[in-house]
Amino acid sequence: MNAETHFKGWAKPGPIPPGLGDEAVPATETLDAISGHFRLFQLRNGHRFSTDDILTAWYGTGWCPTARTALDLGSGIGTVGMICAWRLPGAKFVTVEAQSESVALAQKSVRYNGLEDRYEIREGDFRDPGILRADEKFDLITGSPPYFAVGDGVESEHPQKLACRFELRGTIADYCATAVKHLAPGGFFACVFPHEPAQLARVEAGARAVGLVIVRKRPVVFREGDPALVGLFGMMRAEDLPERFRGQTWTEPELIIRTRDGKIHPEYSAVKLAIGFPP
Repeated sequence: MNAETHFKGWAKPGPIPPGLGDEAVPATETLDAISGHFRLFQLRNGHRFSTDDILTAWYGTGWCPTARTALDLGSGIGTVGMICAWRLPGAKFVTVEAQSESVALAQKSVRYNGLEDRYEIREGDFRDPGILRADEKFDLITGSPPYFAVGDGVESEHPQKLACRFELRGTIADYCATAVKHLAPGGFFACVFPHEPAQLARVEAGARAVGLVIVRKRPVVFREGDPALVGLFGMMRAEDLPERFRGQTWTEPELIIRTRDGKIHPEYSAVKLAIGFPP
């Protein structure tokens, strides 16, 4: 059976890999479109991919469109990595994730999307020695870190959701520290983090402490007229930049997700087009 007829809506062309048709999706999971013809396995009641993930992948690949090697830190179910892989069809990927349940879902997505030859998933904490070799360097590194310290909010009982939002295995500073060690010369680190002053200060401090420069950032407004809740950050190693650029950050115009009446904003429609979806 062909995927074009087996699935409704956006579908991967060609035959469905054995055992990965709709009938192979357990009741506890869903198989969802993620980028172009790529699909993503998710828990029905677990962590689901978010706008933040989509924007991280779009931002990173947009400012590093010729990357040949890419690393995604704290990769979860694979949302950021899968979108990047669709946007960078010639690149090789390494992703690191500590939760076995999320790793298993990502592995299914890799097989379904036919990415086995260029997409490696490593299970473990990216801060642990040995997960990444010292000599491994990447043109593009992405990360969608948890936003809150444990105790700073309502904590989900679901382990997937908990690790997505709360800093169980590393902070934004840890993401920066790992990224700076593994960026290739001229490489680009893209991440998303809250934009309110205290959280913004954490991003800036984390970058500065390890010799990263936030070369550009873009505030994200989820509803037109509201303050920016998160920001997209693009960083490079200070040593890769001319000295006159090391203290400068270009702040881009706000990216608006929805208009005042709740409709998808034209800017976010353009983002969706860029990752392979109609507006």
